[in-house]
Amino acid sequence: MMTLKPLIMLKNRHFICMMITTLCCFYTFSVAAQGRKPNIIIIYADDLGYGDLSCYGAKKISTPNIDALAKKGLRFTNAHATSSTCTPSRFSMLTGKYAWRQKGTGIADGDAPLIIGTKTLTLPGMLKNVGYKTAVVGKWHLGLGDKNGPDWNNELAPGPLEIGFDYSFIIPATADRVPCVFVENHRVVGADPNDPIKVNYHNKVGNDPTGYENPEMLKIKADAQHNNTIVDGISRIGFMKGGKNARWRDGDIAATLTNKAINFIDQHQKQPFFLYFATHDIHVPRSPNAKFIGKSTMGLRGDAILQLDFTIGELVAHLKAKGLLENTMIVFSSDNGPALADGYEDEAVSKAIGHSAAGPFRGGKYSVYEGGTRVPFIVHWPGYVKTGLSSSLISQLDLFASFARLSDQKLRKQDAPDSFNLLSVLTGKAHSGRESLVEHAMNNSLSLIYKNWKYIEEGKQLYNLKNDPSESKNLNTAQPEILKELALKLEEIKQQ
Repeated sequence: MMTLKPLIMLKNRHFICMMITTLCCFYTFSVAAQGRKPNIIIIYADDLGYGDLSCYGAKKISTPNIDALAKKGLRFTNAHATSSTCTPSRFSMLTGKYAWRQKGTGIADGDAPLIIGTKTLTLPGMLKNVGYKTAVVGKWHLGLGDKNGPDWNNELAPGPLEIGFDYSFIIPATADRVPCVFVENHRVVGADPNDPIKVNYHNKVGNDPTGYENPEMLKIKADAQHNNTIVDGISRIGFMKGGKNARWRDGDIAATLTNKAINFIDQHQKQPFFLYFATHDIHVPRSPNAKFIGKSTMGLRGDAILQLDFTIGELVAHLKAKGLLENTMIVFSSDNGPALADGYEDEAVSKAIGHSAAGPFRGGKYSVYEGGTRVPFIVHWPGYVKTGLSSSLISQLDLFASFARLSDQKLRKQDAPDSFNLLSVLTGKAHSGRESLVEHAMNNSLSLIYKNWKYIEEGKQLYNLKNDPSESKNLNTAQPEILKELALKLEEIKQQ
């Protein structure tokens, strides 16, 4: 019967593995010492599944711009968000810390306070310490304001600027939640003191029509959760009044965010910059620009994927035109697995026949299975990243420590406690990725990946991901020793 080695030996092997990786980084990378630090851009898609891109096997849709990044970069097949939902994944990536270690990091309400402490060293804050100009453009969903939450008619602080970003232009939460406004730095864009914004997630405020009361006004039918205040013909979660001139048009969101990202690049092209570009696509409500509607065979969800691909093409083309592409490390990924039917009747399910949004994996957004957290992950940096394919186990958590190494910084013990320096893996110089990784699902269920094995707390499930990537054969009774060892290891990690 197959068994695992004692935990102490596992820990020693993992230490040796990480030391080799670190030494590899040390001798092959000292970019900061060689000249100007590279620019860094994280492109973070929303609800994009492992199988939603043609470079990951999709046949019903083509994503040529993302495919070009993969062709000229390194495409990972075993990369993970830390959670199968958005807020905790974003929290983990920016802090280098598992979100489940901190209370209040579940899916944030639209009027939630900032959930990252202002004394926490974040990824942008770490890069800012060595001269990077830092920006977040796009979806935020990590809260704004103090413990009382945001005051939409005054200064929205603390927020991104208080945790390491020099500039922010954000969707406060999600596009299916009110208020449907952009926030630039500390203020709602287009705010009018004579038309103050009021938001309530429990009771109706104002006289704006709602999806429940006025279904005839809707572009897209919605479920009960999403049938509150109507903005731009789409009903949302929560009630809103005021801010008429500040409200966005959904079809313009992608272009607005792309232009803001490009403007930031232009303003800081003569110094190293870090851009966290968190796109809204392909999260609901899917209402892409008119030039993309009907261009796919997969309804609005497919059209939104095409818009996402176009957006990335525009950003990369601009970098190239400015002569910045060669000195820019681009990481493309998604915050969690795919969601098809997620509140709106937009034919995402009926028109996905023949398309597997999660690829070969079971589950999707919200799920404890691989489809929930195994996501597209591409690294592009001409001359520094080896082109090809990597099956190394890696997490978005590891960007923090890896970028610290890239910029020649030493982290304190309390900084990014769950992040590993895998710079050599990100660049294809080494293949010794993580030994283990904890994944988190919406119901707070945790799972542990250890090499080819996956243990799921809920139901005490055990799968061999190498032989059974779709997690169809539960081996908990066939391999009780492995089940026990992984359960103990997960408990040990939880107690660290």
